[in-house]
Amino acid sequence: MSEQNSLLTFAKKLADTSRSIILDSLKNPIVFDTKSDLSPVTVIDQKVEKSLRDLITESYPEHGILGEEYESEKLDADYVWVIDPIDGTKAFVTGLPVYGTLISLTYKGVPFIGIIDHPFTSERWVGIDGQVTTYNDKPVSTRQCSKLADAIVSIGNPESLSSGETANFTKLCQQTKWRVYGGSCYVYARLSSGQIDISVDSGLDPFDYCALDVVIRNAGGILTDWEGKRLSIHSGHRVVASGDKELHQEVIKVLAGA
Repeated sequence: MSEQNSLLTFAKKLADTSRSIILDSLKNPIVFDTKSDLSPVTVIDQKVEKSLRDLITESYPEHGILGEEYESEKLDADYVWVIDPIDGTKAFVTGLPVYGTLISLTYKGVPFIGIIDHPFTSERWVGIDGQVTTYNDKPVSTRQCSKLADAIVSIGNPESLSSGETANFTKLCQQTKWRVYGGSCYVYARLSSGQIDISVDSGLDPFDYCALDVVIRNAGGILTDWEGKRLSIHSGHRVVASGDKELHQEVIKVLAGA
């Protein structure tokens, strides 16, 4: 087995571990606290990330780790695992089944393995550079949609946008066919399967988008910052994904206020 395939097998093991912990937690009422940024956190978020970190440290002690709930480790390493134990914690605590675990592996800051795992619905998207993205082990692809007027656009949380960002996003909405709101990482997964054309967000961190990048790119789409630049663990907080690369150029222009 090549090193890349071995790393992918290990990434799937991490996703299996996360799914098991999350599903087991649903047997009891979900209790949450509020972090300093006013976002919720549960003991399940922390348990998942701690378990995945322990597995990584045991199997790949030389690798770095960037996660949401604990301090980063070895970010100067060539390989860095990027983990969001529960993306969509608000959905999780309110019983909406659109939350998921995001797992990515980066090389010199750039993601090349990505997994979006939705435990409640038993759905998993897996991406790795050089191979076609899969949904529950079957290949998927984004939809070809080159016109804004035909596009479906989504956003996770409009409240995260600044006034200027809101103005430009509103312009984008006015030029597209339909809008959908919420859905956390689930909408990006569905974009990779060809059911959504554009997804826009602000206020994200690398653990929110690294896995999405690999899944979407290897399904034929594109995920960049709002300036159209390739994402890495050092990118900013604004991301936009498109299923059609030609459409993406138009989206970037609108978000830039053109």
